[in-house]
Amino acid sequence: MTAFFLDFSLFLLKAITIVLAIIAVLFSIASISRRESRQIGLTVEKLNDKYRDMADILQQKVLGKADWKAHQKNQKKELKEIEKNSKHSELQEKRIFVLDFKGDVRATAVESLREEITAVISVANQSDEVIVRLDNSGGAVQDHGLGASQLQRIKDNKIPLVVIVDKVAASGGYLMASVANKIVAAPFAIIGSIGVLAQLPNFNRLLEKQGIDWEQVTAGKYKRTLTMFGKNTEEDREKTRQDLEEVHGLFKGAVSFHRPNLDVESVSTGEYWYGTKAMELGLVDELGSSDDYLLN
Repeated sequence: MTAFFLDFSLFLLKAITIVLAIIAVLFSIASISRRESRQIGLTVEKLNDKYRDMADILQQKVLGKADWKAHQKNQKKELKEIEKNSKHSELQEKRIFVLDFKGDVRATAVESLREEITAVISVANQSDEVIVRLDNSGGAVQDHGLGASQLQRIKDNKIPLVVIVDKVAASGGYLMASVANKIVAAPFAIIGSIGVLAQLPNFNRLLEKQGIDWEQVTAGKYKRTLTMFGKNTEEDREKTRQDLEEVHGLFKGAVSFHRPNLDVESVSTGEYWYGTKAMELGLVDELGSSDDYLLN
């Protein structure tokens, strides 16, 4: 009897640990989502002024006092000339709107992205350009699909869209990037991973060992297929595979639609490549960092 209670106590401790770990993960995701949802409004920064100020700080340090004063005088003259020409010109100067997207598993940044895009398309026109600096490793299908749909709004308004990847655009991240008219990637950026994944632990054997049954009642043959605590069947696994293949087909179709010259089948193996190879395969259009692109 003592051995039974000892085994049961150990099992209970393991079960509690697992449950607490799952709750902690869910709580973290919920906390991130709440933080994102509280972010209201837009922060706008004029990058022209930012880059000019950065250059001026360095110029002031490396130039002599007389040269620095001369530089300031010439800069003011150039800025006045630009302002004067823009006032008399019938053509509107091209504006570049730069948005940053930092992805996570649930693509929580989509909530702010949709507001930013709504603001941009209300003032931008076809002579302007939208740049999205994207860093996204992918995650939930529906969330990243919504992100791609938000970027599509820019193209629907006939505004040129460029996505720049400095670090990673994989899986759902590449789904979003593929919408762009042009994709620019740093040489060592991770690109691709056009595939779909589903995975979960199964504790059925552990429960059986402890003499615990798991009961699950559903209405609808496929309301639940793979389960964490019940015994999975080959039929459950096959249905899940079919569901994943369907999503994979939608993924490939979306990429093929936006990049018709890409051999989608050859790059839809779930593999990823670094920027240089990704360009050879046609996954991106140009190599470079977001910094160089914006300065140019």
